[in-house]
Amino acid sequence: MLPVLGGTFVLAVVTACGGGGGTAGAQEGFRKAPQTGGPLTVWVDSTRLAAAQLYQKHHPAVKMNIVTYDGDANGSNYLQTKVSLFNRTRKGWPDVVFSSQNNEVSWAVRAGFTAPLNKGLLPQSTLAGWAHGANDPCTVNGTLYCLRNDLSQTVLWYDAGLMRKWGYKVPATWEDYQALGEKVAAEHPGYLVGSAGDGFTPEIYMWAGKCGANQITGPKAVTINTTSANCTRMATLLDTLIKNRTMSTSSVFSSDFDKNQADKVLMLPGPSWFGGSLFQGTFKTPAGRIGIAPMPQWSGDPAPSVGNVGGGTWLLSAHSAHLKAGTDFLTWVTTSNDYQGKVAPGYPAYTAAAKAWLANQASSHYYAGDIAGPLRTAAGQVWSGWGYGQFSQEAIWAATVTTGVTGGRSIVSLLPAWQNAIANYARSDGYKVGR
Repeated sequence: MLPVLGGTFVLAVVTACGGGGGTAGAQEGFRKAPQTGGPLTVWVDSTRLAAAQLYQKHHPAVKMNIVTYDGDANGSNYLQTKVSLFNRTRKGWPDVVFSSQNNEVSWAVRAGFTAPLNKGLLPQSTLAGWAHGANDPCTVNGTLYCLRNDLSQTVLWYDAGLMRKWGYKVPATWEDYQALGEKVAAEHPGYLVGSAGDGFTPEIYMWAGKCGANQITGPKAVTINTTSANCTRMATLLDTLIKNRTMSTSSVFSSDFDKNQADKVLMLPGPSWFGGSLFQGTFKTPAGRIGIAPMPQWSGDPAPSVGNVGGGTWLLSAHSAHLKAGTDFLTWVTTSNDYQGKVAPGYPAYTAAAKAWLANQASSHYYAGDIAGPLRTAAGQVWSGWGYGQFSQEAIWAATVTTGVTGGRSIVSLLPAWQNAIANYARSDGYKVGR
C-alpha cells in the first residue's frame, strides 16, 4: 500500500497543536495539553461500540464518555467538520476516535488534530506487531499518526453447498468468474455472483483489477486514468453481469437486498469483514454454507492483486488532556485478544490478534473449509497503486457511477464521468491532478 504522504507543513503543525498553556513534549513530538482528570471521551461507530463497552467492562476504574457517530462512513467527513469547529472554538475535541476511513491523516495532520504515536507515546515493541504495511495509511514522513484497526483485504465468498449441488467450480480467474456468472444466469436465474450496488464497489472490483483511478503520488498529487485497459475490462465484466442480473445493483446492506437477494448469493467478492458483519450478522446465513476462496485474477497476470474496503483507523487527539488513558485504550482496542481476537468482525491488523481471530473463527465451525489460508494470502496482495487521498472514492462513485447505473447506463460509458468527478473532487481539496 502507498503511504499517505505528507509535506513540509508537518513540522509546523505538530509543534503548534495543543494551543496555549500546553507543555512542550520534545520526546513526543508535539505540544501536550495540560493533563487533567475527568472522563476519557471516545468516539466510535455502532460496530465499534462493543469495543468501547468491553474496555469499560474490563477497566471499571476508568471514567469514560462513549459517543457514537457515523464513523465517517462513505466519506461523510463528519469528523473533519467537527474538528474544524472545535479548532475554532478551542474546545470539544474527543480524546480517541475510530474512523471507518483510512485517509483521515490526509487532513487531520494539517489540522493539528492527531497526535504522533511513534515519538514516545507508544513503544516500538508494540508498534512492531502490526502486519507489514498495515499502518502505511497512517504514516506521514515517517511519523505514525493513527493505528489501523483491521485489514479489509478482499476475497471471494461463496456458498459451498450450492457449488457442490450444482457442480460448479470456484473460479480462479476473472474470465472464469464471468463465464460462471453467465452460466448461472441461464441455469439458475435469480442467483447472484456479486453486487455492485454500494459506494465501495470500486474498492472491491476496480482496485483488485489494478484500475489506476486513485494513485496518490505526492502530498497533494494524484494520477487518475479511469479509461485504461485495466479499468475498462473490469467495467465490462460488471456490465455483463449486471445486464444478465447475476450482479446485484442493490446495496448489500439495504432492506431490499436482505429481503429479496440475501438467500440468493452464490458468490460475493468482498472484504474480510463480510463474514461476520454480513453473512453472520445481517443475512443470518446458516453455519456450514459459506466458504472463502482467493480473489479471482486476470488470466496471465503474474502479480496477484486484491482490493481493500475500509479497515478503519484509531486516532489519538493531540489536544487530549488524558493522554495516558487515551494511549492505554488505544493499545488495548487494537491489540487485545479479548476484543480483536474474539469479538471484532474483521481481520485484525495486529498480527498476534489476527492469529487469535483466525483460530476463533475456525473454532466456531461457521465456515465451510479453511478460511485462514485465503485471508492470510490476500493480506499481502492489496494492490499498492490505489492510494488514500483526502477525497472519498466511495462518495464519488456513489454520486457518479451508482446513480448512472440506476438510470440504466453502463459502467463503461460512465468511466469518463468518473474520471472528471475524481479530478474535480481532488482539485477542490488542493490536489494536482495528472494522468
